[in-house]
Amino acid sequence: MEIKRANAGKIKCLIFDLDDTLWEGTLTEGGAKKLRAGAAELIRTLDSRGILMSIASKNDHDSAMDALRRLDPTLPEMFLCPKISWGTKSSAIKEIAEDLNLKMCNLAFIDDSEFQRDEVKFVHPDISVYDASELTSLADYPEFTVRFITEDSKNRRNMYVSDMTRDRAKAEFDGTDEAFMSTLDMRLSIDPVDETQLRRVEELTLRTHQLNSTGYTYSYEELCSFIDSDKHEFYIAGLTDKYGDSGKVGLLLMEDAGDAYVLKLLIVSCRVMTRGVGTALLTHAVRIAAARGKKLRAEYLETEYNRIMYITYKLAGFDEICELDDGEGCILEYAREALPEYPSYLNIVC
Repeated sequence: MEIKRANAGKIKCLIFDLDDTLWEGTLTEGGAKKLRAGAAELIRTLDSRGILMSIASKNDHDSAMDALRRLDPTLPEMFLCPKISWGTKSSAIKEIAEDLNLKMCNLAFIDDSEFQRDEVKFVHPDISVYDASELTSLADYPEFTVRFITEDSKNRRNMYVSDMTRDRAKAEFDGTDEAFMSTLDMRLSIDPVDETQLRRVEELTLRTHQLNSTGYTYSYEELCSFIDSDKHEFYIAGLTDKYGDSGKVGLLLMEDAGDAYVLKLLIVSCRVMTRGVGTALLTHAVRIAAARGKKLRAEYLETEYNRIMYITYKLAGFDEICELDDGEGCILEYAREALPEYPSYLNIVC
């Protein structure tokens, strides 16, 4: 079986300039009378694929948003965390990345100005930049295409809006993080993967890098084979709370190695990294292994992005027992006598 490292180059958010890019002409010179040809179609296509959009523009914020609403009243809600001011576009893009918790390698910027593109690329070398003349072609570029459009991808923008509402509530909450999470009425479902969920499973393996314990991705066919395998336990987690449905946010793949189950894949969506999903999935894995009379081990293969997963294992009671053969990772084993408890603020349904 061929296992490939995750590709961190897929675009998760496209950031638009406005003047002579999203619309024709310059707003302060009487332009912005109509959208650039193909702009609305591109926005709706990418939105349906789960690709977010934002704005980095040198304009007056209120005037620019008024112009956008006038051109198409449905478009403003498509843009998350727009940064419209007279500062540098590289600074605006840095703020967008922080607001959306995305890496520069997963961002793209489109602008008609070569100077602005060069300024952004100089400050953020990992970002992808495009000339406005490419606007009608972007949807066909490999980095903007997806194999499947899932329910989660269709709803991704709304999920981010819910996340931002939740974050604002957390900032206003007077108490500990755990106390705040106890107010959310969180429900985490952990279910065996079935064929109806495989498209989202593949999407999670391709999109998640920071919270992927091995960096592995598997083909759709390989993922399908785990469902009916007697040697594998394969689970998917979904999360909801009073602010909305976060969708399918975690994967757990364990392989029967005789005296132990080995965690081959532990993935948690970065959007929910602070809500205890990783801890709950590890607890679930430990309890399944114990119920079968087996130890629980985990493969950890370090990538450029996933060091936090090693820390998650250590905090959950795993100790290193050996290195992987290639020396680029290790095997860990759950070392505590007592079974772990699920986070008290999560209602677990399995």
